[in-house]
Formats: sequence, C-alpha cells, structure tokens
Amino acid sequence: MKPEHGRDLRTDVLNVWGAGQLLAFSALDGATDYADGLVLKTAGTGCAFDVMLPGKAAVSLSDEPPRACRLGGDFFELTLSQGRARGAFVDAYHVLLEGSCTFQPDSPTIMTVMRDGRTLLGVAKHFDATLLDRDLDAEIALRKRWLTGLALPAGMPELRAKTIYKALSVMKTQVCSPEGRLRHRWTTPDRWPHRDLWLWDSAFHALGWRHLDVTLAREAVEAVFDCQGPDGMVSHQGAPTWVSPTTQPPVLALAAELIDEVSPDDAWLARMYPLLSSYVRWDLRERANAPSGLLRWFIGNDPRCRSGESGMDNSPRFDAAQQLDTPDFSTFAANECQILARFARRLGKPESEARDWLAHHQRLCEKINERLWNDAQGIYMDCEASTGRQTGVLASAGFLPLLCGAPSAEQTARLAAHLDRPDTFGTAFPIASVPPACRDHYSPDMWRGPTWVNINWLVACGFDRYGLSDAADRLRQGTLAAIERWYAACGSLYEYYDTLGETPPPKLLRKGRCEGRYPFQDIHDYGWTSTLYVDLVYSLHARG
Repeated sequence: MKPEHGRDLRTDVLNVWGAGQLLAFSALDGATDYADGLVLKTAGTGCAFDVMLPGKAAVSLSDEPPRACRLGGDFFELTLSQGRARGAFVDAYHVLLEGSCTFQPDSPTIMTVMRDGRTLLGVAKHFDATLLDRDLDAEIALRKRWLTGLALPAGMPELRAKTIYKALSVMKTQVCSPEGRLRHRWTTPDRWPHRDLWLWDSAFHALGWRHLDVTLAREAVEAVFDCQGPDGMVSHQGAPTWVSPTTQPPVLALAAELIDEVSPDDAWLARMYPLLSSYVRWDLRERANAPSGLLRWFIGNDPRCRSGESGMDNSPRFDAAQQLDTPDFSTFAANECQILARFARRLGKPESEARDWLAHHQRLCEKINERLWNDAQGIYMDCEASTGRQTGVLASAGFLPLLCGAPSAEQTARLAAHLDRPDTFGTAFPIASVPPACRDHYSPDMWRGPTWVNINWLVACGFDRYGLSDAADRLRQGTLAAIERWYAACGSLYEYYDTLGETPPPKLLRKGRCEGRYPFQDIHDYGWTSTLYVDLVYSLHARG
C-alpha cells in the first residue's frame, strides 16, 4: 500500500484536549537546550498551560476547556468561549501567544512581555523581547509543515489517522540536539519529567523513526554509544554532563538490524559493530551468574524501584531484593549474539567470530530452558541465583524467550495459550506485566500489572519467529486499539495501560501512588508508545 502525502493538516486531527500533554521545541527546527529549554504541559483544569521547565509558572487562557483545538507538540490553535487563541514555540526558550491570557509566575526563571493581545513567554536567562514581533502565522505554518510533509500509510481508519498525527507530533518534540557528551541528535522518553537519554527507550524510538528519517534513527542509536565506557559498558541513562552507573536491556543490535532492513548500509554497520560487540561482551562478562551462565540484573535498595537496570523498575519479580537468573536479560543478550553473528558474516569477519556469537546464543538458549522453564505453568520464570529455586512470580518477562528462539514448538504453543487463559494472561488487554489472577503480586501499578507497549511489540516479534502470526497480530491489533482508545478519551499516549481495559491511564498507580504529578503518575506523551505505535502502523499497512 503506497503512502500518501497531505497538502494541509487535516482539521479533524490533533483535536483532543486533555491534561498532561507536553509541548517543547524540537531539534528538527533548531538547537535545543537541556538545562534551560522551555517545556509546557496542558493543565488539569480549564484551558491553561503549566510551565514545567526550567522553572514553574502558569498561563491561563480560559476557565473552560477549549471548544475546539488543534494541539501539536510545538504549536496550538484553540477556539474558546470568548474567542480564539494560538501560539507556537519560536525557539528553545520562547513561546509566542495571541489571545487574552493571564500569567502566574512561580519562579524568577520564567518571564513574559505582553502587548496588543500578544504574549511572549520565555526563559529569563535567554529572554529576547524582540521575538514578540515574530510572524506567528509563519511560525505556526512552519511547525505544521513537518507533519504535512510526511508520507503516511494510505487508507487508515479515522481514529488511526488521528492517533498517528499525535504520535508523530510527540516524536518530533522528543528529539534533542547534540550537546556536551552527547555528540549526536538524541531522543528522550519525554521532555518532562525524564528528559534524559535512556538506553532501551532510544532503541525503540529508532524503530519508529526508521520509517520517517533513517538518518535520525541511526543517530538515536549512535547517541546511546556516546554514553559507552572504555570497558564496553553502556549506561542506562545519560545527559550532556553525566551518565548513570548501571545499564539496561541490550536491544541495540536489534534496533540496528531493523534500521538496516529499511535502508541497508554496510559502512554504518561496520562502524556500529565494534561498539555493539564491546557492549554485549560486557553484559556477558559483568552480568553473568558464574554457576548457571545466565544473566542477572543489578538489584538496588529502593523498595519502589529494585531494578531500574531491568527497565521493569518495581516489578514484584524483584521484591525479595535477591540476585536472580532472569529470562529477559538472558533473552536479550542471546538475541543480540545471534544478530551480531549475522553482522559478522555480512561484514566479512572471520567465520570463527560468527561461530563464537552463535555459541553464546546457543548456550544461553539451552540454559534458559534448563533453568527457567516452569513446566507446570507453561512459562519461563526467574530463578534464585543462589539456590536454583524458581520464584513463582508470573510476569510478562516469561514470554520474552520467544524473541531469541529458545522455546521448542511445544513450549511456544503453551506460551501462546496463555493469551486465552483467564487464570493467567487472558485479560482484556494482554500482556499483563503481572496477571490479575496472581493476587499476591498484582497491582494496577507500573510493572506490577499494567500492559506495556514495548513488551507486546517484542513478544509479537517472538511469535512471528515461530510462524504464529495469529498470536502476533492479535497482540499488535490489541495494542493499537488500546493506544487509540485512550488517546481519543484523554489526549495522550501513555507509558502503560490497564490490562483489564477499565481504568483510564491517568488514574493508574505509579510506584504505589497516583497524585497527578511526577513521580506519581502514568507518564503522558510517552516516547516508545509513540514510536512503536508508528512502527506498528507502518509495518501493518506495508503488509496490506
């Protein structure tokens, strides 16, 4: 199915107003600023914007929500009961608005100047009052032009077309310019509150960008390696001035291979191969449990986030704060090894190098089956590193060995059967991070129950590997439908979703609480939800 180009931004898209939507300036339009860049969020009442960074302030346009809106990630056009209002980011530090508004400063870092129905809101440190006279028509047209210039899949249902414009708008404003130790354009899960670069998030971001801008997709991966140490370790989180001391799921070779699928480039792979190899070897060396040969995540002391390294921060898998042999870490590493073997052969490396990667892959797959398969439950489970005893915690991580090819055909069929079992993962929106039937462990709280888009994407790839297209498509279609449903209802693309399909995302718990503010909220306008949504739409429509 051929893509189509729109000549103008359709009036029926970007028209959902809701609290928590993020606005910021994109590196696609100019330089961003990590420390001082301006970030806005739609407020919870009326028609207003809260300034979230680099200080606090509020701009109110009306006591009532807008009657109609077009709300992008860097511009807005609103119809209010008392008239119209519009605005756009003109650079990383300023938003220019037209329409009646009131300004409530909470921080000296934010200031405004007003004249003739116009307001320039900006960062005091970089404030340029002359921008009040900028041509707002031209600025809004420029912000729209990027969206209208994209080639979108043809023939999308109405709600899908609405949602993909939202996803694309989110993606655009999460691109940051090179700064400090980050020498490439880089992406962030959200401009507030996370705002840093994260390892596996960046890989998933690249998968959406590969359909739109393959150069940017490559840079999103390369930027992660700007956080690589001399020993090969890649930090799970980085910023222009610092990096974290832990890592995150190794999925960078997977991202590189899928980018290369849409635009093969041997020279790029040749540059990436030693970086990828060094990182995977670091994982195999530094995170291996010597007795079993399986990989284990770093476990920390924070009871609300025992294993940020795993990406599944507060999963009950880690409640006991003990070292585990894990199906997810071992799977990701095994899959990377198999991909690196393919890269080695393609790049003409010695055959012994490819065989070495394949030996690591085979060994990990064998160990995963030997130690982590629970035949009674028909799923993979974590195992106590010291005792070899399985933990008994059912979790979405138990499906991930599909990705690296560890399960037999019989094991794969049993994993697929869970999607129809109400006593395990047969929920309204699978795959639950922990199934509700597991009452001792389930909660509507992040990785303790809700469904995550990236896990569904990975497991669907795993089912594809075994030819189970029905199971894969069921996950993909269910994921698309949930994202679309809650965007239409609430206005955002969320970090995670209720596996029961009942609770709106903003009312789900985050690490035990839900107060509508970070860190106790389901993150709005989330990066990999947006990029993987785009990847799913483009990939499904490409199949016809």
